Amino acid sequence: MEQRSTWSRLRWPVKAFIIAVPIFLLGYWGYKSGVFNSHDDVKATTTVEPGGGTEGGNPSEGKKGTAASGRTFNYEPEKPVNGELKGVVEVGASGFNSFIINMDQEKRWEIVSKDFGQSFAYEGMATTEDIRAGLKKYIGDMFDKGVRSRNVHFVISSGAQKEPKTKIIASELKKMGYVVNLVTPDQEGKLALKSVLPNAYRDNSFVADIGSGNTKISWADAGDNVQAVETPGAKYYEKGLKDDAVYAEVKTAAAKIPTDKREVCFILGGVPFELAKEIRNGEERYTVLKAPEDYKSDKVKTKSGVNIYKAIKDATNCDTFVFDWDANFTIGFLLSLK
Repeated sequence: MEQRSTWSRLRWPVKAFIIAVPIFLLGYWGYKSGVFNSHDDVKATTTVEPGGGTEGGNPSEGKKGTAASGRTFNYEPEKPVNGELKGVVEVGASGFNSFIINMDQEKRWEIVSKDFGQSFAYEGMATTEDIRAGLKKYIGDMFDKGVRSRNVHFVISSGAQKEPKTKIIASELKKMGYVVNLVTPDQEGKLALKSVLPNAYRDNSFVADIGSGNTKISWADAGDNVQAVETPGAKYYEKGLKDDAVYAEVKTAAAKIPTDKREVCFILGGVPFELAKEIRNGEERYTVLKAPEDYKSDKVKTKSGVNIYKAIKDATNCDTFVFDWDANFTIGFLLSLK
C-alpha cells in the first residue's frame, strides 16, 4: 500500500490555516514597518489628527503642528542658500505690514521678521510731520535688523490706493528718496500666488487673498500663466454693500476657477489671519482653517470676511483652506525683482 505523506493526510481546513498564518504575519510586519505604504516626496498632504488642540484650550496640550480643527498641512519649503536680507513694507487700506526675508539667487526664501497692523497713519497721526517721523522710525527698525537701504521697498496695495491718506504717505516716501510701487488688483493676485503657492500645488490648487479693500482670487492656468479676479474686500460694508450681494458676486467670481484647481486653497489677508490666530498651535507655518460656519465673531469686518470665505468655499467645494503665516503678496513682489 502506498505510503501517504503527513501533509497529504491533513484535512484542507488545517492546510488553509497553516498557509494563512505566515501570510498574515508577513502582511502585519509590512503594515507596521511602512513597507506597503505609498510615499510622495514632492506633494504635501493634509491629515486629520484626533489628538490636536481644541478651541479655547492650551495649544501646548495638543500635538505640535496641529490646529484646533484637528487638521495639519505637512509641507516644508526649501531653505535659501547664501541669501540676502530684503525688506518690504505694505501700505494697506488699514495700516502697515512689514516683512523681512532671507532670499537667495534661486528665489528660495524664509521669513526673518514680520510685523502686522502698524496703523499709526490711520489713527490720528495725520499730519505730514507725524507721518514722516513715523516712517523714519519704521525704516530705521528695518536697518537695525540688518536690511540695507537699497533693499527696502514700499508697496501700496490696490485697496489702499482708494484711501486718501495713502497719497500723503506716498508723497512723503518719495521726498525721502524711496520708490513707491503701486500695484493693481490683477498684479496683487499674481504676486500673492507667487509667494504662497508651492510648485507642488500649482496644478491642483488656487489662492485667495481677502484684503480690507478688495479680495483677489488667482490660479495658474494650463500654460502656467497666472489668472486673477477681483471682488469686494472685507470692509465692503463701508461702501453700503449688503452681505447677500457680496456673497453672490464672490461666488460668481470663484466659480471661474477651473475644477481641477480646487483641491487646496492657500488663503491670505487680514480676516484669514484672525481666523487662523484662533486655532494656531505653537509656531506652525501653515494653519488649516475651520469651516466658515464654525467661526463666530461680533466684529463687523470679521463677519464680512467670513461671508467672503463662505462664498469661495461654496463656489468651489474646496474643504482645505490653508493660511500661510509667512507669505504675503508683497513678498511675491520681492520674488519678482531681478
